[in-house]
Amino acid sequence: MNQNISQQVTEPFIKLDQFLKWQGIVQTGGEAKLRIKDGEIAVNGEVETRRGRKLVEGDRVTIEHTTYEVEL
Repeated sequence: MNQNISQQVTEPFIKLDQFLKWQGIVQTGGEAKLRIKDGEIAVNGEVETRRGRKLVEGDRVTIEHTTYEVEL
């Protein structure tokens, strides 16, 4: 049996920078990186500066007074 196959698990999350692109909030990964680094993004009411922050179902992402709920 191939060990790699038994170790593969699909995680129910999306990274913050990917979420911003997926929702069309930013056009590029570079733009996402800058906006996150500059403290323009809040997750669940707290400023988030990690672009790799894992978002799960029900998390709330706020930018420019607009809030998006994560639905995976």
